[in-house]
Amino acid sequence: MKKALLTVVFAAACISLYSRPALAHHGGSAYDTAHPLTLVGTVKDFQFIQPHPLITLEAKDDQGKVVEWSVEMTAPNHLVHYGWSGKRLKPGDQITVMGSPSKNGLKVLNLRKISYTNGAEIPLGPPPEPGQQ
Repeated sequence: MKKALLTVVFAAACISLYSRPALAHHGGSAYDTAHPLTLVGTVKDFQFIQPHPLITLEAKDDQGKVVEWSVEMTAPNHLVHYGWSGKRLKPGDQITVMGSPSKNGLKVLNLRKISYTNGAEIPLGPPPEPGQQ
């Protein structure tokens, strides 16, 4: 009985150690949350994939040059509850995105808010509580 219990405890400890890197994936340390960035541009591609859907966005920089950004979204199993599917965005859509840019200088944005350029918001989650907007 003791041997079986020790085996179970050892197995649980091993599983716990090996699962920690997977949990670390969801940290925000790769993004500059202190300096949110807003981009206005055209959807080049939209991939509704695991673990994070990706929007390829063409936006102009300060000099007017078109720059391609990868906009990373939250998990698709969360987004489907708010009307998202692989058909929600299509190439040519004009959108505004706000989020945290990558700290390493790559053109990657962790999405926090999205809307069409006409101002119509596209929900990413439940509406904010009153007074928390």
